Amino acid sequence: MPFLKTLTAAAVLAALIWLICPTPELRQPPGRRVETDPIQADGPPQPLGKIQGYDVTAVATYEITARVLGTKRYWADHQKLVPYDVALGWRPMSDQAVLDQLEFSQGNRFFFYQWAQQPPIPLPEIVCHASNHHVISANRKVASSVADLRRGQCVHMRGRLVNVTRPDGFHWNTSTTRSDNGNGACEIFYVEEITVADELPAARVIATK
Repeated sequence: MPFLKTLTAAAVLAALIWLICPTPELRQPPGRRVETDPIQADGPPQPLGKIQGYDVTAVATYEITARVLGTKRYWADHQKLVPYDVALGWRPMSDQAVLDQLEFSQGNRFFFYQWAQQPPIPLPEIVCHASNHHVISANRKVASSVADLRRGQCVHMRGRLVNVTRPDGFHWNTSTTRSDNGNGACEIFYVEEITVADELPAARVIATK
């Protein structure tokens, strides 16, 4: 049936465009930013059970409000457990005036940032106020919200930082500090609740030139 074939081809083309052309970033007024740090409470290890064949153990409660700096969908490398990485920024790393001077990318479970000549803020400030999160969704609602995240949005997520193991000896440990960098610096985040907004909080606006 020619009509059906045409619809199928159109659907495939639309899917390819969606994969190749990312959704444009939501821009925010310069100077407006998330003014809260992530909240973490360490505790004794608490097994959460087996998820997608992995044993997941919580090591801290974790709550964050931040600006979405990027998301990356993975089709391999533990993709059933952690299909998405979400890079987040808060305080200066949620300010449009700062972010416009940086370029971001994600790959191989890492989050990268770079600048043209010199960083817009001191490098330790970048490191301490931006992080890559390997997201394990606790339910379908969370999974759907994570899949729909758009760069520039404000997101609030609550859940646990977890370590992951497998009977064959595989282990994957979460970071439990915001000041680390490089391999092992990402948070493995079991997300139980998520709220998304298109605008950053307007409680405080910092004047910028």
